Parts: sequence; structure tokens; C-alpha cells
Amino acid sequence: MAFDATDIRETFDAVVVGGGPAGATAAHDLACAGKNVMLLDKAGRIKPCGGAIPPRLIRDFDIPESQIVARANSARMIAPSNKHVDMPINGGSVGMVDREHFDEWLRARAAAAGAERRDGKFMQLERDDDGAAIVCYRAKGDDKDAPLRKVRARAVIGADGAKSQVALQTVKDADKKKCVFAYHEIIKSPTDNFDGSRCDIYYQGKLSPDFYAWIFPHGETTSVGVGSANKGFSLRGAVAALRADADLAGAETIRTEGAPIPLKPLKKWDNGKDVILAGDAAGCVAPASGEGIYYGMLGGRTAAEAVCELLETGDAKALARARKRYLKEHGKVFLILGIMQHFWYRSDKRRERFVNICRDKDVQRLTWEAYMNKRLVKANHMAHARIFFKDLAHLFGVVSPQR
Repeated sequence: MAFDATDIRETFDAVVVGGGPAGATAAHDLACAGKNVMLLDKAGRIKPCGGAIPPRLIRDFDIPESQIVARANSARMIAPSNKHVDMPINGGSVGMVDREHFDEWLRARAAAAGAERRDGKFMQLERDDDGAAIVCYRAKGDDKDAPLRKVRARAVIGADGAKSQVALQTVKDADKKKCVFAYHEIIKSPTDNFDGSRCDIYYQGKLSPDFYAWIFPHGETTSVGVGSANKGFSLRGAVAALRADADLAGAETIRTEGAPIPLKPLKKWDNGKDVILAGDAAGCVAPASGEGIYYGMLGGRTAAEAVCELLETGDAKALARARKRYLKEHGKVFLILGIMQHFWYRSDKRRERFVNICRDKDVQRLTWEAYMNKRLVKANHMAHARIFFKDLAHLFGVVSPQR
């Protein structure tokens, strides 16, 4: 089909595709920087997520207390044998959010800052005669046979999830992204014999052969979920088994959601010209834990900064520098967590030993310090050395799991 310039109604400095934490943050930051930005999002999409956000996210992105539906002050790690280890957060807590409301709040904040919200589905990216990006989308309510709506964009941020269409159409090797598939059920929180301040994490092959399952409280509701990269594994069956084991089978189910979660960052986040990816679209989810909210929002902010530089200088290399800057700060964390997942999630025997390692006070303290502040703890080299040798002892079976 020949390009028809008469189809173009508007021109934006930037169009952000996808309104999750990454996209909404990018749109907010661009609007705050005085850019003319459009946020395109298909309404009603909710990603399965435990909903945990660390203190650093709350600080860095100015999240008000009204968005925190609960606070967790400990985590329980449950081994294949059903033995468990409690890991208290001494002197702190982790905020819990409900993605249904949290994501919408982020989008509304972006709109309040000046972003133009559009409810629609991204379809394709075209180019006009001058090579400028043309974002084509179908708005909510449009007939499927109606002409696509089109806007011109000086820059495009693809924040449309792990299976990003923006990425697939514009960034090399985006189709090679490996994912874990996650599914959860939001249930009404029990009122009896239920600890609403503790996150339970199950490292059991029967619930996930290669990842983990969880029960995360959200105040009046609770997320019960599981992830696995094994396409033949029944996620719904695993959640049903988990609910039965945890005496949650009779709890009211409010909604269910499923989605892929990327396992590692893509090698390239931009097209070398005017498109950059953020969040799940860029593969920015922490291995081993599957944590994505903080890394997604940071990716959205980093992408927005790169787009601002591109718009102000015309230097397309700013987009590639964004990935380098992001991974310079968090690449080592992703590498270490990826190694942990590779070694410890491979069998129930190793999962049993992994949970036993979590009894160690050095492990607990350094784990929480790294998680809460989103950086590797450099201090106390002796503690790291002790953990290293303990890990080796557990891995090779020198230490037996505690009874």
C-alpha cells in the first residue's frame, strides 16, 4: 500500500507504546521535560505480578503511601520437603501494590503531567517520505475494517511487554527473547490464620520445574501465582495445587491473569535511529526473582532521558548509550541472579539446599540490603567470602540440609 500523508492527523515529539510501569514512567518524564508525548495503551490489560516494590522505587519515583496496599516485613522460603526458612526484614518493609490500580495511577499521573492518553492497540510502524516514524493504531471502538489511525513521531518508545510488537518490527533479534510464563489468581485474602505481612515463596518442582510459586498479600486481596518456561507444564494446575496446599482453595477468586516474563535483557534496545525499548520489551526483569516493576520503571526513565537527548541534539547514538548506562548499574545483578537461577532451580535436591542456605544470617542481611537498595553490597568482604564458601559446600553436598 502506498503511503498516504493525508492519513496523518498529528505529530508528537514521542509516542510511547504500552502503559505499564515502564511506559507510563517514560511518558510522565517526557511530559515533565516539556515534550509533546502520546501514551498509547490498550485498556484493561493487567500483568500477573506479585506486586512487591522496594523502598528505593518508592523514593526514586515518588510513590505516595496511598498506592501501598500492604507492607511485607518478612519472606518465607519453602523447600520441596515443605521445610521453611523465615527471612525477616529487620527495621524495614517492602511495599505491596495491586497492579490493576497501581498501573492506572501511573498512567493518570503521566496524563496530569501533560501526556496525551490514547486507548488503542499498536498495529504497525510505517515511514513517511522523509523517513519519519508513523505509528499506526486501532482505537478502542474502531471497526476492524476501518482505516488505521496514524500519528507522526520524532521518537518511539516500545514498552508493550515481553512480546512487544514494536520490538519485533524494529529491533534486530527481538524475536529471540526467552521467557518464563507466569500465571496468577487474585483472591480475597482470608481473615483467619493468614499472615498478611509475609510473602511466601515456594521452591518446589511440583509447583514449578524451573522457577517458583508465590503467595503475596495485597491487603484485602492476595496474589497466588507460579512461573515456568516449560510449555508443557500446567500453570493453572500448579496454582490450584498451591491453593489447596495453603488452605486457599475456598477463597473467592477475583480475577486471573497470565503473561510471559523475559529472562534476560536483549542485546540491543534500539533501531539506531528513533526507536528504543523499555521494560519487559527490552527484557529488563531480574532473573531468579522475576522482579520487574522497579527495573521496568527505571527502564522507562532511562529511555525517556535518551529520547530527550535525541530530540535536543539529533544524536541517535543516545539511544544505544541508554542501554550501556542501564546495564552498567544493574548488569552485574542480572548476571548473578541468572547464575543463581541456573544452578539452584535445576532440581528439588538443589532447591532444598538453596532454601537451607537462606537460614544463614549473612545471606539474609546481604540479600535484603541488595534488594531494598537495588545494588550489590560492596561492604563487608568477609561476609561475602563466607557466603561464597557456604554456597560451594551446599552445592557439592558437603553440608546436609538441616532437619
